[in-house]
This record gives sequence, C-alpha cells and structure tokens, in this order.
Amino acid sequence: MQVPLDIRFQDVDRSEWSENFIRRQVERLERYADDMISCRVTVSRPHRSQQSGQPYHVVVEVTLPPQMDLAAVVEPVEVPGQSELRNVLREAFKAMERQLIKAKNLRRGDVKFHDEDLALVFKLLPDQDYGFLKTVYGEEIYFHRNAVLHGDFDRLSLGTEVRYEAELGDDGLQATSVQIVNKPGVRITPETRRHYGVPDDWHP
Repeated sequence: MQVPLDIRFQDVDRSEWSENFIRRQVERLERYADDMISCRVTVSRPHRSQQSGQPYHVVVEVTLPPQMDLAAVVEPVEVPGQSELRNVLREAFKAMERQLIKAKNLRRGDVKFHDEDLALVFKLLPDQDYGFLKTVYGEEIYFHRNAVLHGDFDRLSLGTEVRYEAELGDDGLQATSVQIVNKPGVRITPETRRHYGVPDDWHP
C-alpha cells in the first residue's frame, strides 16, 4: 500500500492478537487489490444504553486508484469475548473482499458487468464432493457439493457454466452457492475460451 495501514480502536482495548489478526486480513485483501492506496480499520464499542454485553462496531475502508473509496461496515452485535470480536472482524473483511472482487470487474474494461458472477467448472472431483470454478477474470474458486443449488452437483461436468457467490475462507475464495446456467457438458467454443481465459490444451 502507498499509505501505511491505519488501525483505530475506540472504546475498545488495543491488543496484540487483534492487531495481528487485522494485519493478516488486510494482507488477504491485497490479493484482490495489489494497487490498494490505503486501508483504515476502525473497531469501536458504542455507548451502551439498555443493551447488555459488549456490542462491537467494525468499519473497513479501502481506497483504490484513481479515487475509488469502498467501505464495509458490520453493525453492533452483542458479543462479550475475544473470539466473538474475531468473528465480527472476519465478517467485515468478508464484506470488503466481495466489494473488491466487484471493483476488480468494473475496473477491467474487457469484462462485462452482468458477467461478473459467471464461471466455468474447471476441475471436478465427484468422488471427493468438490471442485473448482474458473471465473471470467481468471481466478479459481473452490466449491463443495453442498454449495450446489437444487442438489445438482451430480449434473455438473467440466465446462458447465454456472452462476456463483463466493466469500473469503481460511484457504482463499470458496463458493457459497453454485447454480447451473447452461446445459451440463456444453462444448466450449473458441469465444468461450477467450472469455474465460481457458488454456488451449484444456479439454472438458
């Protein structure tokens, strides 16, 4: 980043574990925006009125070139412990990660906006109940049988086009939902190969 990471705690004790956790999450965000100009993370605890517990409020703000400002906010939740704060932070970064993926699409002039959530089944391991999608901007996304809507996992084949939703997991992007949008096994055309960046030696 051009500007050092800005971490702010308001009415919340600053701790080594929380700072380290935030830094790791920001490093993951940079996978999707390596030209990120700045990132500010604010962790606060609003004044309690009739609430019980310790509600946390997390805001993740990112600036991308030329002057694109993104913000992800997780509203106060009543959570009393360190592990719960970790969950609130994780949700805020997941929300920002989704925004960065959409921003990446919009910044690429060769990708149409309505195609941003489409992908091909690129790898399939039916005996192990999972596979990988290849998006229109070249990323591979893990998916499990349980994420395929309507119980259609067994209808998938290499080259099947799907619509997906994804989030950042512990090992990278993984699809939370996968829906077939064309007939399984449709032959990939040269135009489709170019659209998805599929290698010439890849055969469905």
